[in-house]
Amino acid sequence: MTLPDTGIDLDGLLAHLDGVGLEELVATAELQTRKDRKYVVPVTVLPQLVDAIADEGRVLTIGDRTRFRYRSVYFDTPRLDSYLDAARRRPSRFKVRTRLYLDSDLCMLEVKTRDRRGRTVKHREACDPAEEGGLSAFGRAVVGSIDATRPFTSELVPTLTTNYHRTTLLVGSGEAARATIDTSLYWQVDSSDLGLGPFALIETKTTGKPCAVDRLLWQTGHRTTTISKYCTGLALARPELPANKWNRVLRHQLGWVPAHGR
Repeated sequence: MTLPDTGIDLDGLLAHLDGVGLEELVATAELQTRKDRKYVVPVTVLPQLVDAIADEGRVLTIGDRTRFRYRSVYFDTPRLDSYLDAARRRPSRFKVRTRLYLDSDLCMLEVKTRDRRGRTVKHREACDPAEEGGLSAFGRAVVGSIDATRPFTSELVPTLTTNYHRTTLLVGSGEAARATIDTSLYWQVDSSDLGLGPFALIETKTTGKPCAVDRLLWQTGHRTTTISKYCTGLALARPELPANKWNRVLRHQLGWVPAHGR
């Protein structure tokens, strides 16, 4: 697939890497306890990145695919409790979404909660792909079974949808790390489609030490950033919302202007 507006053939670049299966990827770099780093970079960086890890990197390959289509539907209350708790950096917060793996027609309901100690717990349950756009009785039962989300169970409605392509890399041999590259990201919210444009969202997952992907990005002048697909997309669509937490990526990569600046 050629990335829009760039002429970069990402599939061609990835063809130079050896493949790794899903079971081996999980067994080698499950990383239940990990350090996550996120970057938003121009897609023109990707050829250099793939070249930099060619000797120690492998790409997740299922069948003949190395890029996989994802769609996530996020749920919030009419008051946007989930968004506002994150924007205001409240210690206790939650996120509810369905994630559809379009190439395998697998759908998961995911509830992520964070407590006052900063600990994040993720709950995942398989659900019917036909119900990805709403919370079924089963889905609401799952949400209602969790202390942090129980008070909001009956209020949750679909608020924003993300679509993107994901590539997953296994980097290193000793202390293996994972890196995901999300491209062609766009949001659907309030009857509008908004795109990330010619940028890639890269996330590395390591035991703590930087991996080859981190080092290459640092060497080329890219630093970690704070980004949430849900919150960034909603802030972009609704500039009246508080969004200081994501100010850097919104202004520099997306040209966002808050409502009071217009």
